[in-house]
Amino acid sequence: MGSVDLARFGLNLVMTAGVLAVVLGLVMSISVKRSDHSFIDIFWGPGFAVVAVCSYLMSIGTGGSQARRLLVLITTCVWALRLGGYLARRNLGKGEDKRYTAFLRHQTGNRYFWLIRNIYGKQGVLMWCISVPVQLAMYESRGLGAIEGIGFVVWLIGFLFESVGDWQLSGFKADPANKGRIMDRGLWAWTRHPNYFGDACVWCAFWLFALGSWWGLLTVFSPVLMAYCLVSLGGKKLTEKGMRRSRGAAFEAYAARTSGFFPRPPRRVDDLTSPSQR
Repeated sequence: MGSVDLARFGLNLVMTAGVLAVVLGLVMSISVKRSDHSFIDIFWGPGFAVVAVCSYLMSIGTGGSQARRLLVLITTCVWALRLGGYLARRNLGKGEDKRYTAFLRHQTGNRYFWLIRNIYGKQGVLMWCISVPVQLAMYESRGLGAIEGIGFVVWLIGFLFESVGDWQLSGFKADPANKGRIMDRGLWAWTRHPNYFGDACVWCAFWLFALGSWWGLLTVFSPVLMAYCLVSLGGKKLTEKGMRRSRGAAFEAYAARTSGFFPRPPRRVDDLTSPSQR
């Protein structure tokens, strides 16, 4: 295992926290002016690109492997900018997401303190914590090896699941004939959330990229935290709650034949009506 310049890495953690605070403050100002706080969703991906670029620049001359630093920088930015671009195309011009509209009804006290405490501060802390493997990998001296090769394969699988799933869903929604129907084709026939599954894979890959030193093992909280956010904190949980409310029996039938997260072939109708299932 390679070495890590822990002093410079610690400084990096402080610097990225400060940069995120400034950038998220700007995002909040824009959101308030636009009266659309769902604008922060678009910044979720690009925020990680900001952290990666900042960490890459700060790690120059610290002994970090150039190959590892470039791998982490490029894969983080490609994932982050694709996600941000997709959400921008999907959300801009559509008004505030109803989730934020409902949440903002509970606003009390000073408006800006409430927004920082309940939306922008929380997302900033999550972003900073989840990005720790990306930051650490920039300071690891060991070159690339088999672990990073496996990591890249995992990253590629995740990136393809996420991007292809989003592309398929966009095409489905663009067809007026599908209005009111549930997307159950392509990757969406194998998992109800190919985008969230892909996201989880991407962050498992970033953790693998950070295993150039023993310190990287400690950053396993990052993919675990991301998976928790995707499955239980928001993401899957909120999406399916809304689907059950709006689509009722149609969604229940889709959920019965389709995996909730990890991809698998859809269950056949006769499997669902076998004696053991009745």
